[in-house]
Amino acid sequence: MGYVQEARENHVKKKVEEALRSKMKQKALQQCNHYTAKYAECASGRTLSVVWQCRKQAKELNGCLHQYTNDSVLEEMKKEYMLQQDRKGTT
Repeated sequence: MGYVQEARENHVKKKVEEALRSKMKQKALQQCNHYTAKYAECASGRTLSVVWQCRKQAKELNGCLHQYTNDSVLEEMKKEYMLQQDRKGTT
């Protein structure tokens, strides 16, 4: 399959892509809730020192979030959305 054909198949409207990104971020936050809680606990009561005192927790949280919020995940969500739209169109 050529690049242009693949791009056409995975193309969605800007509003749809924004909604999919939002859904992806929500799912990531749910999946990484444990790391979010650890970071929040470390950051509690701190101001500037949070940057160096909570570096480990921030790195863990970012690592977890990146698993669920990257381009390949978004592309899969777009493909699933397009398949759902095709099913709706054929029924």
